[in-house]
Amino acid sequence: MTVRYDGYDRIAVVTGSDSGIGEAIAVALARSGFDVGITYRSDDSGAKATAEKVRAAGRRAEMRHLDLTELPGAADVVDELADALGGLGVLVNCAGTGIATPVIDTGYEQWREVLAVDLDGPFLCAQRAARRMSAAGRGGRIINITSVHEHAPRVGAGAYCAAKGGLGLLTKVMAQELASHGITVNAVAPGEIATPMTGNEDVDPFTVDRPGIPAGRPGDANEVAAVVAMLAGPQSAYVTGSSWVVDGGMLLMGPQAGSHLTTDEWREG
Repeated sequence: MTVRYDGYDRIAVVTGSDSGIGEAIAVALARSGFDVGITYRSDDSGAKATAEKVRAAGRRAEMRHLDLTELPGAADVVDELADALGGLGVLVNCAGTGIATPVIDTGYEQWREVLAVDLDGPFLCAQRAARRMSAAGRGGRIINITSVHEHAPRVGAGAYCAAKGGLGLLTKVMAQELASHGITVNAVAPGEIATPMTGNEDVDPFTVDRPGIPAGRPGDANEVAAVVAMLAGPQSAYVTGSSWVVDGGMLLMGPQAGSHLTTDEWREG
């Protein structure tokens, strides 16, 4: 049965929005007309700076501390922010972590922390958001920030790849289950983005040479945020269950891809 929804709340919660991609998403959504709930794990000053940018765009901002290793209770933040802002129309699961450790050397505590932050936490937050949105009956948007490693493996990133791959499939299942409620669920899968997490803090990505990426450079966090803002908008009501790769063509390289590439010789065939 097709149900027509009048329009979801113009209120978004963006986890991990104290810096990097999350900060860019929060600001982009504010500029698109959303009040924004901001979360941070350790960077209180970064979260305050994001809130100032949201308010400068003419929208309301609320901040909360969120540590996704403290589950399941940490997911309460979704409801706290929704209550503070007066509703919830969009959830962006952006908070994440990772390690660079071969599988045989990965300790169980390391494994569990990555899975908690990158998979368990998004599951619980999305569940909270979906319950609120379906109860309100006005539809909504859930957007999970995964990674190109939702789709392709990387040596030394077993826990990260397992979590992001799992979140990618969870996205598809939730898209099936929530479509009748007018709630779309999509993933955005960044490649290398110039952020603190990739060691490119405060760097103009156009000044960084990446021969192994067809675009020839890392991405900018705002380029990821633009795709999220599109998916969060009312015009994207027929887009669900998809993973939107934002990687400058990295995945197109297939077996040729790799950070080990230092020249453009591959372009010559």
